[in-house]
Amino acid sequence: MLNENQVYMDNSAATRLDEKVLDAMKPYFFEQYAVATSEFAYSQGIEVSEALEGARTVLSGKLGGTPEEFIFTSGSTESSNIALKGMAITAKKGKHLVISKIEDFPVLNSAKALEKQGYSVTYLDVDSDGFIDLEALEKAITDETFLVSVQHANQEIGTIQGIAAIGKICKEKGVPFHTDATHTFGRVPIDVKKIPVDLITVAAHTIHGPKGIGGLFVRKGTKLGKWMDGGFQEFDLRAGLENIPGAIGFARAIELITDDETEKLREMRDHIIDRILAEIPDVTLNGHREQRLPQNANISFHYIEGESITLHLDMHGYAVSTGSACFSRSLEGSHVIFGIGGDHERAHGSIRFTLGRYNTMEEVDGIVDRLAEIVDELRSISPLAPEKD
Repeated sequence: MLNENQVYMDNSAATRLDEKVLDAMKPYFFEQYAVATSEFAYSQGIEVSEALEGARTVLSGKLGGTPEEFIFTSGSTESSNIALKGMAITAKKGKHLVISKIEDFPVLNSAKALEKQGYSVTYLDVDSDGFIDLEALEKAITDETFLVSVQHANQEIGTIQGIAAIGKICKEKGVPFHTDATHTFGRVPIDVKKIPVDLITVAAHTIHGPKGIGGLFVRKGTKLGKWMDGGFQEFDLRAGLENIPGAIGFARAIELITDDETEKLREMRDHIIDRILAEIPDVTLNGHREQRLPQNANISFHYIEGESITLHLDMHGYAVSTGSACFSRSLEGSHVIFGIGGDHERAHGSIRFTLGRYNTMEEVDGIVDRLAEIVDELRSISPLAPEKD
């Protein structure tokens, strides 16, 4: 049963739908429910097609692109799959891909799938904050490289990569560049007129929009192959009926984001980090202190399991996530924490707090107060914790 009093701080997994987004979507469920491809047959199809193109214009404009450079997908997973596998289909240079070791699973597992098909993949190391080495990237690119894919910001530790510098290297080398901006879209500006990035993954579920809708920016002139067979929708790049209500909701969600709201998230993020580092001993901040998502704080609590912390917080009405293997179906700890040099203890003791529109500073203080009590209690019974003097 849903706990109406639960404080939700797992907004990088999914966000609560904004009521204004739902209001924008409703007519396309019950009144204008035709498909966009019916625009040549009857008036309702024309209206729906115009609404879809309006949403496309809003979303592409947020990236500094044109409507013809934006295709709708079912979410970030499909967008990144299309980017990597679609580029592989049309690759003329060779069968070599470059990604970072801490990419989210859509990119990471797409790369592994391509390896099984005979492609070679270079997995770039990252430093202790999660940044790739630009010199290593430059050396990794060969005459056989058909794509570089490095995320805009990490989904777990929040570190924001320098994609302008990455894009510059790729452009100089003549290699297309894809970035997964699932967690930055709307929060950290991207302007494709200034940044040489060729493909960008975005999604609605992280910005108080609907689940099951995303997009892929494809810069004009980028040779992207059609990965999924079917109809001719989305400029003949993504087959299947468009999710009209989802597209409308996605556009409305991006319109509702304000700079003031993002600054509020940043203030709450900093408050969580500052209080935990000051008040709870034996903790480690994961990710860069400043160059991180405004909504993300990720901290490892030594000598105890993240699983135990999350379960205790849940009993007290707080929802967060952990990099513990116990919360992974693969039974493996966070590949991101391992990637930045962390050991099993650090990965298993990591907690991610991600904030959203409906969180408050009072909730932030509440969770830190409760967390201090929980950590102290769990360490008192942990065989790993050092004895107190």
